[in-house]
Amino acid sequence: MRYFLILNPGSKGGKSKKSFNKIFGTFNNAKINFDYKITQTLDDAYAFSVEANKSKYDIIVAVGGDGTINNVLNGFFDSEGRRISNSKMGVIYTGTSPDFCKSYNIPIKTDEAISTLIENKSIQIYIGKLLCSSENDISLNNSDIFKIDTPKLKYFACCANIGLGATLARKANSGIRKYLGDTIGTFISLITTISTYKANDFTIIQNGKEQILGKLFNLSIGRTKYIASGIQVLNTIKYDEKGFYLMTVRKLNFFNLPSLFKKVYSGKQFINTDYLSLNYCNSMEVLSNLKNPEIEMDGDPIGYLPCKIEISNDKLELIVKQ
Repeated sequence: MRYFLILNPGSKGGKSKKSFNKIFGTFNNAKINFDYKITQTLDDAYAFSVEANKSKYDIIVAVGGDGTINNVLNGFFDSEGRRISNSKMGVIYTGTSPDFCKSYNIPIKTDEAISTLIENKSIQIYIGKLLCSSENDISLNNSDIFKIDTPKLKYFACCANIGLGATLARKANSGIRKYLGDTIGTFISLITTISTYKANDFTIIQNGKEQILGKLFNLSIGRTKYIASGIQVLNTIKYDEKGFYLMTVRKLNFFNLPSLFKKVYSGKQFINTDYLSLNYCNSMEVLSNLKNPEIEMDGDPIGYLPCKIEISNDKLELIVKQ
């Protein structure tokens, strides 16, 4: 069994690298055959993952936060949504917002995460495939993804957000979470973002049907319960089945804001209302909207509208605690 570790020393404000010697020592003591590379940028995590997949390592491990995990995950798939190898993916989490790990029952503590990797129990999961614009292009206003010659391609395992969520991710990632912690830092960022955010109308195509969502604050297209930093949505999607949940936040005001917070932070089932609703879809397209164009996925801003979201053709084999 051959392991390949992709380590990000910059995760958790640079504290991640303190765990590297412990990880190496544990692997050596367990007489595990492993190689590793240390990233300088998140792009390195993707490139190293592609390289490790092509080299047919048995298990490729992301050591870092959600950004590292997402880039390593992307290295498992080609442009058609198909796996490029039979390698399994593992995680040793050293970040600040463990939504991926909580979603898929991967231990947060380093010792437990390594034990899980050694046990080598896995599940197969479908992931989201997202096509979008790499820049905010005024000529694309109200256009669909097919107007772009070479759209940007990314994969995600938890959730993509359009609207307020993308603005929130950029603000929360600017440094406030480092000082206030993940949940509190994101909550403070959410309050300040809502106070200045201007909702507008978005045109979406859901399961082939076009509609306009008026006064939209946020659109979440996801696979798992955890959206970001304590924000949760209970849904019925299973790891090995296709499809997404679609959660919309609309028509927010001073009076329904406390109710919204209670629902999205409790992670419990809720009844659809004018301001918060949950539905399901197999695919989703969102036309370009120059007022609020940005998209984030799995915790990081990633691109701009228009976009198309569908399910991967192949499943990812992920090592989890069972």
